[in-house]
Amino acid sequence: MKLRGTLGGLNLLIEPGDTGSSVQDALSVRTDLLASAVTIELQGDADPDAIEAALAAIRAAGGTPGRIRAPRVSVPTPAPAASAMPEPAPARTEIITHTLRAGYHREFPGSVIVLGDVNPGAEILAGGDVIVVGALRGVAHAGLGGHADAIVWARPIASTQIRIGDAVARAPEGSSLSNMRHREDQPLAEIARLQDGVIHIDVQK
Repeated sequence: MKLRGTLGGLNLLIEPGDTGSSVQDALSVRTDLLASAVTIELQGDADPDAIEAALAAIRAAGGTPGRIRAPRVSVPTPAPAASAMPEPAPARTEIITHTLRAGYHREFPGSVIVLGDVNPGAEILAGGDVIVVGALRGVAHAGLGGHADAIVWARPIASTQIRIGDAVARAPEGSSLSNMRHREDQPLAEIARLQDGVIHIDVQK
C-alpha cells in the first residue's frame, strides 16, 4: 500500500499483497492525511477486505473517497495455431467500480468484485467468487460451471436468490436471504459457502 499527495488531494494505491488488517494498521497512524479527497487506485487483483478497510479508514478520518481506479483487463490477441496448444491462462478477477442497477446481466469467466451495491433486478454470474463491497439485493451465481469452492461475499447478502456451483438458495416469498437483523447504517458482512451440497450463510464479525 502506498500514499502520495496530488494536486487534488491524496492517492491511495492498494497492491495485490495488501490485506484488510495491513491496510487498517497502516492507515491508523495517518488519519490526518486522510481528512481530504482520496482517490483509491487498485493494482492487480486487490483483496476486497483491503478495499473495505481503506474506505472505512477514509470515512472515519472525515475524508471523502473519490474515484476508484481499477486495472483495465485487456483481451490478448489469439496466437497463431500451433501443433501443441498451450493451456489457457486462469481467468483474472474483474472489478466493477459502480453500483449495478436493475436490468444489468453479465457473465464473468473468473471472479468479480463490485465496488457498490447489486440492486434488485440485477444479475451477476461468475466462474469464481462474487464479492460485493455493498449490499447484494440482486441475483448472484458464483462457481458457474460447477465450481463448488466458490463463495459469495456481501455487506450484507440480502438477495432473494443466490447460486454456488449447482446449488441454489432461495428466500421465502416477500423476504430475502439476509436475516434482516442488519441496520441500514451498520450492515454486517456475510459469506455464503457450499457445504455438503447446501449453501450456508455466515455473518463475518
